[in-house]
Amino acid sequence: MVLRVENLSVSFKTARGLLKALRQVNFHIGGQQIVGLVGESGCGKSTVINSILNLLSDNALIEEGRICLQDEDILTMTPQQLRSVRGQRISVIFQDPMTSLNPVLSIGRQMTDIQYRDKLSASEKKKRIIRMLGRVGIPDPEKRLDSFPHQFSGGMRQRIAIAMALMMKPELLIADEPTTALDATLQIQIIDLLKALQKDIECSILFVSHDLGLIADFCDQVIVMYAGEMVESGSVRDIFHRGAHPYTNRLLECDPARIKEKTRVLPTIPGEIPDLVELDGNCIFVDRCPIKEKGCPLTWPPQEELSPGHFVRCHLNRLGRNQ
Repeated sequence: MVLRVENLSVSFKTARGLLKALRQVNFHIGGQQIVGLVGESGCGKSTVINSILNLLSDNALIEEGRICLQDEDILTMTPQQLRSVRGQRISVIFQDPMTSLNPVLSIGRQMTDIQYRDKLSASEKKKRIIRMLGRVGIPDPEKRLDSFPHQFSGGMRQRIAIAMALMMKPELLIADEPTTALDATLQIQIIDLLKALQKDIECSILFVSHDLGLIADFCDQVIVMYAGEMVESGSVRDIFHRGAHPYTNRLLECDPARIKEKTRVLPTIPGEIPDLVELDGNCIFVDRCPIKEKGCPLTWPPQEELSPGHFVRCHLNRLGRNQ
């Protein structure tokens, strides 16, 4: 097991009170496994990432939970231990490659600097950089070491960001919506590149995206989050063909790829996400649920395992009335 998140609950101190950003989040990522994290904006995806990196803001409060990399709890590590983890054992590819690369330093300088832990000669580090840039498809990599980020296209910048993230051969790669800033053709190229490199480096990936098509094509397991809770998790086949939570099904219905007839109005999920400061302990999706009229209790539902590895948090599944 590469990563294990257990009962993670994170709140943020605000002027109105505690904003409960995450509540009892549980999941694990196995060796060489690709796990997708999906949900609306504000569902807690970024808080999960920042918790794994132990980079939460000063007003954050971890109320309970553990995040174990192998058998080490990241949340109890010292600053020195965290420096040895970030970038080496856990790497991140961010959404916008232009903001994740330093605009005033050359690509060669940036890729040399991140190798500061390795006791290699300058020439050996340069050879590693050239080799990695070549693997991600940068043409004439040796001639581009002195180039700056603005001298590359968006797709090339994202390839460089991938090369930097994977050069240290991490155990876990976090890909935070790495294709959002790219057009559809480049998205496919970047996903194919990640697939190939993941097999070569044999790392695990936590893939965060709004794009359900990419999640279905790229991932082994899927976690569906809503308003700070994991409402459903399972294999790609479980989620996309046997989705059990009403939020999961409504989210899938909003996928433009599933629209079969021309329309001027894209499908949406009616209603708004709940106020995370004023939670009442009821089912988090109750105000937007299209099937609650079937007699669903309003209390917070327990997590149920519908089939091996397929978990859902919904009363109607437990009562056998979710249709």
